[in-house]
Amino acid sequence: MGGSPPPAPSSYRRWRAGLIAVAVVAALAGCSSGRRGTAAAGPATVAGGGEAGAAAPSVPTSAPPTSAPTTSPPAAAPTPSAPTTASPPTSAPSPPPAGTAAPVTPAFSSGVGPVTAAQLGATWHAGCPVGPAQLRVLTLSYWGFDGAAHEGSLVVNATVTDAVVRVFAALYGDHFPIREMVPQSAYGGDDNAAAAADDTSGFNCRLAVAAGPPQWSVHAYGEAIDVNDVENPYVEGGRVIPPSGAAYLARADVRPGMAVPGGMLVTAFASVGWQWGGRWTGTPDYQHFSATGG
Repeated sequence: MGGSPPPAPSSYRRWRAGLIAVAVVAALAGCSSGRRGTAAAGPATVAGGGEAGAAAPSVPTSAPPTSAPTTSPPAAAPTPSAPTTASPPTSAPSPPPAGTAAPVTPAFSSGVGPVTAAQLGATWHAGCPVGPAQLRVLTLSYWGFDGAAHEGSLVVNATVTDAVVRVFAALYGDHFPIREMVPQSAYGGDDNAAAAADDTSGFNCRLAVAAGPPQWSVHAYGEAIDVNDVENPYVEGGRVIPPSGAAYLARADVRPGMAVPGGMLVTAFASVGWQWGGRWTGTPDYQHFSATGG
């Protein structure tokens, strides 16, 4: 009828087996393409022009995550620090600068020297109970009413110099104030003028200011000292020497520089055996201290 005759049975079996093999290979090729995620180009054509069948559709795949997402743990809350206290200094504070240091208190000083007739001036003359050779001039530290240290001088008998130095050393240590300390020769031997100047002095060859017959004052021997005459006046009846000392007649009103029982001034002289004129009830001489009690 114009067609080719069918193959012989044995040849047919071989042809059919080959056809099946081609179909299987095509199918496997389609599956392999699907695993790679690529689609088959179209139906496979087997030998002899027959269609072996549609390739299996490819199934898209996604690579599994390489690792599970991790979540960082929350940061720990800051631990509050305990309040701190200042550490004590490990060394003593530095001393203040030299310019701000407290002033150094001068030490008490004293000196003893001879005195001449010329130096004694009007306080000595021929006929006095003692001469210049029996007298000494002392230089002594004292505190003024201004709160500062000063140096003054007193003329006294040579036999009492040690005692007088001890008295004024004690007064200096107690900061007892003294207005002025110069020999009465600075006032021409005028006892009233020296008293008005509130002078502290010793030797003066004069008579005693007392009732009765004339007699030498203990000052004429250099064995008596008057201290702060204004604050410690001499009182005789209605007379006050010096007159400005009237402001200090109320002895219970104790003020700086005054001589009072048990006070610094009276105690200092008592420590060397000297007596105070303030004990005289009739004519108290608050400024007066003497080795003899007169």
